[in-house]
Amino acid sequence: MDQFYIITNKLKDQDYKITNEIRDYIESHGKKCYLSEKDGEGHILPGTVPEAAQCGLVLGGDGTFIRAVRDLGERSLPLLGINLGTLGYLTDVELKDFQPALDRLFEGTPDIEERMMLEGIFRSSRKDIAMNDVVLAREGKVRIVSFNVYVNGTLLNTYHADGVIISTPTGSTGYNLSAGGPVVEPTAQMIVVTPICSHALNTSSVVLSAEDSIEVEVCEGRYGRQEQVALCFDGTEQTTLVTGERVCIRRAEQTAKFVRMSQESFMKTMRNKMKGN
Repeated sequence: MDQFYIITNKLKDQDYKITNEIRDYIESHGKKCYLSEKDGEGHILPGTVPEAAQCGLVLGGDGTFIRAVRDLGERSLPLLGINLGTLGYLTDVELKDFQPALDRLFEGTPDIEERMMLEGIFRSSRKDIAMNDVVLAREGKVRIVSFNVYVNGTLLNTYHADGVIISTPTGSTGYNLSAGGPVVEPTAQMIVVTPICSHALNTSSVVLSAEDSIEVEVCEGRYGRQEQVALCFDGTEQTTLVTGERVCIRRAEQTAKFVRMSQESFMKTMRNKMKGN
C-alpha cells in the first residue's frame, strides 16, 4: 500500500502532533498521505475522500472508528485503527506500535476483514446505517414502553422494557453485552435482538439470521397514552418515533472493512480488552 488517508479525532490530537508525526513517517518512506477534511461537527465532508486512497488510518478510539465507518458510507475504505482512546476494542494498533504496523502495510496488502452492517428504514423513506447497533429506547419519564418485534412479518414477541437493541456481531460486545446479550464472533453473519431491562423473568436475547427482516413497532401506552421513543443508530443520529411508528431493520449492502494486523484470536482480544470493564 502506498496511498493513505488519515482520519483524526481532534479532541484526542488537538494540535495534530500525532497526526503530523504519522504523516511524516509515511511520506519519509515515499508514500502519499492525505488528511481528512471535516465539518464543524467533526464529520468527514462528503466528496472529499481521495479516490486514490487505499487505506484509512483512524486516530482515536472506538467512537472515532465507528464515526469514520458511518461517514465513509458506500466508499467502504479499509480502515486501520490506531488507539488514542482508552478501551480501543475496535482499534488494532496501539500508538507506540504505529511504525512497525505501517512498515507492514508498506510491504504489501494486509488481511482485510469484512463485518456486516445494518440498515434501518423508517417513515417510509428515511434511512441510516449502523456498524454496531440500532437502538429504540424510551424518552422522558422513567416508565416501561411496549414494543412489538416482527421477524419476516411474523410477531416474534412484545417486549415491555426500557428499549430494544438490534445488534450486529461487531456490536455484540457493546450495548448488547451491557444489557445481558450474548457475545458473537465479529465476522459471523447474524443479528441479535436484546431487550433493555425487560419487565419479565424469562425474556432472553434472540439470535436471528442475517437474512431476516426485523420490524420494531412502538406500542400504545396504558390508557391510550401516546409513547415517544428515541431511535438511535450507533448511538449518534437520533430520531423520535411515536406510537404506531415502525423501523424496518435488515442487513446493509455495504460492509465495514477492518485492516487486520494482529494475529491474536477474537477470544484472546476480548479477554484482554474487557478485563476490568
